Amino acid sequence: MTPSYSSRCYRTAGKPSSSLATGEKILTLSTRELLNKMYYSVFQISLLIGFICVKNSPWTSYSASIYFEVVTMCDLIMILVFYFVYLFRAYRMLTCISWPLAELLHYLIGTLLLLIASIVTASKSYNSAGLVAGATFGFLATFLCALSIWLSYKISCITQSTDAAV
Repeated sequence: MTPSYSSRCYRTAGKPSSSLATGEKILTLSTRELLNKMYYSVFQISLLIGFICVKNSPWTSYSASIYFEVVTMCDLIMILVFYFVYLFRAYRMLTCISWPLAELLHYLIGTLLLLIASIVTASKSYNSAGLVAGATFGFLATFLCALSIWLSYKISCITQSTDAAV
């Protein structure tokens, strides 16, 4: 989900070392990073499918449908903003912003709002297949976003004991 700021991979095998420029970087992905990018892609696709399902379904509750659409579109727009920030390496120029913290807060708040929007849309669906599908994809996107946050930022719920052995 997020690029690594401090890790660098250097080529150590393959071409002879005389033909490599000093510090030539290559792209290598660990299994965790690959799974994280896969969750992130499925998250974006499920957000888009959920938006399309809700947008094209008959409305039973105008406010619930609009809220879901606004939350999903804002989430997708912010994903694109962070994508372009990392693509053009704007985080190097804008050092006054803690980009990992900004992205973490975006995903935490976006996940919470998406969960609320999915619950509201599911409760107001009244057997409309499009709204049910949109809410289902909203729940899937919420789960994948939470899973991606968990894997990216290594958030743990393990409590530490206060008993210190001396």
